[in-house]
Amino acid sequence: MRNRKTTLALSVLLIIALLAAGCVSKPGSNQPSKGEQGNNTATEGQGATGKQQFRLNLSTEPPTLDPAQAQDQISGTVLNGIFEGLTRVNEQAEVVPAVAKSWVISEDGTKYTFQLRDDVKWSNGDKVTAQDFEFAWKRVLNPDLKPKASPYAYMLYYIKGAEDYNSGKGSVDDVAVKATDEHTLEVEINTATPYFLSVVSFVTYYPVHSSVTDNPAFASKADTLISNGAFKMSDWKKGTSITIAKNENYYDIDNIKLDSVHFTMVNDAGSEVNMYKTDIIDYAGKPTGVLPTDQLESLKADHPDEFKIKSTAGLNYYIFNTTKKPFDNVKVRQAMSMAISRSDLTEKVTRGQQVPAYGMVPPGISGEKDDFRTEYPDNYFTEDYEAAKQLLAEGLQESGLSEMPEFSLLYNTNEINQKVAEAIVEMWRVNLGINASIGNQEWNVFLDNRRALNYEVARSAWGADYNDPITFIDLYTTTGGNNDIGYSNPAYDALVAEVNNTSDQAVRMKKMAEAEKLLMEDRPVIPLFYDSAVYMLKPGFKNIYIDFKGDIQYVHGYYEAP
Repeated sequence: MRNRKTTLALSVLLIIALLAAGCVSKPGSNQPSKGEQGNNTATEGQGATGKQQFRLNLSTEPPTLDPAQAQDQISGTVLNGIFEGLTRVNEQAEVVPAVAKSWVISEDGTKYTFQLRDDVKWSNGDKVTAQDFEFAWKRVLNPDLKPKASPYAYMLYYIKGAEDYNSGKGSVDDVAVKATDEHTLEVEINTATPYFLSVVSFVTYYPVHSSVTDNPAFASKADTLISNGAFKMSDWKKGTSITIAKNENYYDIDNIKLDSVHFTMVNDAGSEVNMYKTDIIDYAGKPTGVLPTDQLESLKADHPDEFKIKSTAGLNYYIFNTTKKPFDNVKVRQAMSMAISRSDLTEKVTRGQQVPAYGMVPPGISGEKDDFRTEYPDNYFTEDYEAAKQLLAEGLQESGLSEMPEFSLLYNTNEINQKVAEAIVEMWRVNLGINASIGNQEWNVFLDNRRALNYEVARSAWGADYNDPITFIDLYTTTGGNNDIGYSNPAYDALVAEVNNTSDQAVRMKKMAEAEKLLMEDRPVIPLFYDSAVYMLKPGFKNIYIDFKGDIQYVHGYYEAP
């Protein structure tokens, strides 16, 4: 889901400052390193008061905590604790009821009637109603939404009339979502979509309190962010930490055992692992942090029960600004992609059991009858340095250039991102004879520059929003809210439209494979590796896990002394 360059020394100073201010506690304690009595005999994960707390590193400030604006994993990690949708997906990747206690699906699969629980409240005590969902979804689709149109509005295009309204061609009154009473929400979708119940668990489908109409900046401060999840905002020190506390108005509070979740914001891998070792945090690593690659083997040897690696349905890749010369030339893009040794990247640089990628859809995403990647192997191109040199020469000639101009590769601040960038720039130099500089930016700035097409080549990553290949395949349609590469191909758009307009799974999968093949021929992106989550979790914490998408799920977690 990052241009503050953070050195190890600065990070250590920040940690010391946090401890001195009492912002970061020792294990489970709400006090600085020593308790009020001058010592701390509390068990790990549980403070002297008996309160349970889970602490992890967020690395950086969330770009937004408005569900309509969020498009990254940092924001989503916090939002998943403080908001809740109609459904949620459990550890077994099964859809289970959340705010909706039940639903009825029409025989043709195009109409859903959700029945909401009658005991759901907002964190301020107001009742959560079906009208709140109708309001929130139509707000996402509002093309004039401030401060910017929702980048994930297309996630609601399943709903009849949604795309027309969002694109300015239709009316909000034609969007087929309607609260028929306080507890009943009717939704009509364009075509039968077997995974729609999973889709409505996503952050963009979360409800928002109607008061946001009068306060567009509601999500910028802890005391104005009204939410409906198991936790609520408690404390927010910008750029330093966020604490969310158990929401006393949550309908299922008896099954929420953690009293609070504390997020630090230290963007340095060495500092993060030191915080873990010194009991400042209980969890280190992905998805919101990172473990130093040069320490992975020793961490695994020293903490065999705490060190974990899990394959996830995620893709790490580079993107081209296809509106800038010479990256508007397909041969130049293909050459740069073919000149990268992905096995060297995964075996010598990232070293976290990542898998070389030659397509968009990672393993772990369902196809028609099997894994999509099994049904449609990603054999779209190969690494070939000599062919890459020839393609580069042809592409530069077509662009009216005698040689490749020096360009910049941009990445968000992170140790692994830096090492990958350095390795790839060296591969380009050796295998193609071209030179690139590298630059890093803080997450918010990095995202803004990507959206504004203010870059040449940049890092990107994508994790599944739900278990269907379309979550990767529809990223770069011409009008897609997450299209930050300037790419436009009518044939690609048409294939994605065909996918979205049929419920025949065999047809859908075939068309998505065709769309992926076309994207790999055009190569506006460079797939690098299918991702994994490398992390550490303190003993005693239960029900805290990484799901198939690569997100950390902590809402139903708790600490139990080993």
